[in-house]
Amino acid sequence: MSDEFKEIVYEAMAEREKMLRAGKNTYPDAILEVAVELTIAIGKKRKILICGNGGSAADSQHFAAEMVVRLTSKLERKALPAIALTTDSSILTACGNDYGFEHIFSRQVDGLGRKGDILLAISTSGNSPNILKAIETAAEKNMIIVGLFGNDGGAAKESCDHTIIVSSKNVMRIQEEHTFILHTLVEIVERMLIEEA
Repeated sequence: MSDEFKEIVYEAMAEREKMLRAGKNTYPDAILEVAVELTIAIGKKRKILICGNGGSAADSQHFAAEMVVRLTSKLERKALPAIALTTDSSILTACGNDYGFEHIFSRQVDGLGRKGDILLAISTSGNSPNILKAIETAAEKNMIIVGLFGNDGGAAKESCDHTIIVSSKNVMRIQEEHTFILHTLVEIVERMLIEEA
């Protein structure tokens, strides 16, 4: 019995290693491009709005927390302006009830977003209606749109200024890679801001 379950672990590790090898060809440039965009926006006193569903909602909150607080105790710096649009249950339920679930992020982007701010949209498929609506609203407000997606990026990738796409159909593996990418983004942004200072 234990060998059977151990095989699940080995298969997951092998799949992750395969994805990391594939990512070496695309991640570095895409991550650096987005990190530079985030750093420029922060330098101009702009903010970052982050949205996603399910596990990607958790990633939104995780990323916002590390931007506002810090990534590691080894590096001290000022709080950075990031807001997860997934956390206010009153807004989410009121908007879902009054306008529909597909508007829960776009309504907040409309209220909080300004020209030059960044929308970071996280989706394993790139096809979630509420993510697409948020991107549409951000574009109308002349925000910079960054997409962190899985699979082939879905319909959302066409409307983004920058994308980082994890080429997999396995949601678990995509989410694991998204965590790695988000951590790396924060680390680079922190270092860039310290160099600028």
